[in-house]
Amino acid sequence: MPKLKTKSSAKKRFKLTGSGLVKSAYAGKRHNMRKRTQRHIRDARGMDVMHVADQKRIVKYYLHG
Repeated sequence: MPKLKTKSSAKKRFKLTGSGLVKSAYAGKRHNMRKRTQRHIRDARGMDVMHVADQKRIVKYYLHG
């Protein structure tokens, strides 16, 4: 059976930590930033570890390569 390819979109959106956890960027930073408070913008910087149930689904379906 051939190797499974990682989904290209998932490569750009998620990162795996050394211990196998999945990190993703915070939502709500693409447009309409004038409506957001400066605190919201500041707090949404960087990446955060996803919930365990979501992590399992992401790894199983998108990051299997």
